[in-house]
Amino acid sequence: MTLFKPLPQAIAQSNTIQQSARAGEVNTRSDRDKPQMAAESQTIVVPTDAELLQAQADLWRHSLYYLTSMALKCAVELHIPTAIHKLGGAASLTDLVTALSLPQAKLPFLHRLMRLLVTSGIFVSDSNTEVETYRLNPLSWLLVEGVESEDHTYQKYFVLGTVSRHYVEAAMTLADWFKKDLSPPLPSPFEELHGVPLLHENTPLFDKELDMIVQEGVAAHDNLAIGTIIRECHDLFKGVKSLTDCCGGDGTTAKAIIKAFPGIKCTVLDLPKVVEKASADDSINYVAGDMFKFIPPAQAVMLKLVLHHWSDEDCVKILEQCRKAIPSREQGGKVIVIDIVLGPSMGPIMYEAQLLMDMLFMVNTRGKQRDENDWREIFMKAGFTDYEIVKKLGARGIIEVYP
Repeated sequence: MTLFKPLPQAIAQSNTIQQSARAGEVNTRSDRDKPQMAAESQTIVVPTDAELLQAQADLWRHSLYYLTSMALKCAVELHIPTAIHKLGGAASLTDLVTALSLPQAKLPFLHRLMRLLVTSGIFVSDSNTEVETYRLNPLSWLLVEGVESEDHTYQKYFVLGTVSRHYVEAAMTLADWFKKDLSPPLPSPFEELHGVPLLHENTPLFDKELDMIVQEGVAAHDNLAIGTIIRECHDLFKGVKSLTDCCGGDGTTAKAIIKAFPGIKCTVLDLPKVVEKASADDSINYVAGDMFKFIPPAQAVMLKLVLHHWSDEDCVKILEQCRKAIPSREQGGKVIVIDIVLGPSMGPIMYEAQLLMDMLFMVNTRGKQRDENDWREIFMKAGFTDYEIVKKLGARGIIEVYP
């Protein structure tokens, strides 16, 4: 199929069109007012053969990237990372087939799966030996079950949630969603399709298993790297006497903070259904409530990966409650926001990851990821006077917001 005309032919045709247009010009006001784009010369830069072939390969990649996600899902469901870990950190295909109790006939297909996952950076392979072996890297280490490490948070449910049928079906309706003239507040494509918001009290009624996977996935995602934050931003909690962790879940983050700073009195605020499942802990005061209505007073209030679930208008309402809960800046009052700060400063791969997370939230929630200007705007609208991005750790930013 010919998509582009040969360059000389295209130029010749363009010149003929221009000459015909000049010959037929009529200098009237109505003609002068008409758009002249059709008569203007527009040079088409014809790709080289190499560029066309590369463009086709790029089109393959972008159209088929979903298969990488499905291959990752397959590896998680087969427990391949855990099997490699239990086999001493390195495993051949034969080792994996035996450990996973797979039919021998599937060995060549497993090789094709692992080849893609290695190329995608999910595993590492060692092909210099007589028999190729596969090893874990930091990414697949997060998918190993049963690791006893303070910094390890099992990410199985984050993967299973993001590639679930319900998420994928919602993403497939994006074009139709854009065309619909919906009344504000705009429902997400997920809500429009399935009739219920994600992470809502009615989500279990829609699909109990999905709700469990999403809740577990969000908890695992949010608890990851709290140790890194404490080590890299030690001054963040220095001098803080009391802290309220909004949407603090089971208290995992609060416990880590208390361990590093025993003098801090921590309160965890979350919904009643979350608090009632939390294990009793004398060092933490659990409060069941709604952060839109009331936040327990403290010197500092923390919102860790909370605000990106909400619209700008809802974020302002939450932050207004935070401002009521803290003392003046002179008395050490502040809100600690730990959330994604969009921007290319961390490099193209990290920026792409941030933008993909923004699309995930656009498709499935009413929330969004924000750049620094977006954050500044909602801080000011909520009545705060100043803020500081203390540090950027990976895709996240650590922000102190002052009354």
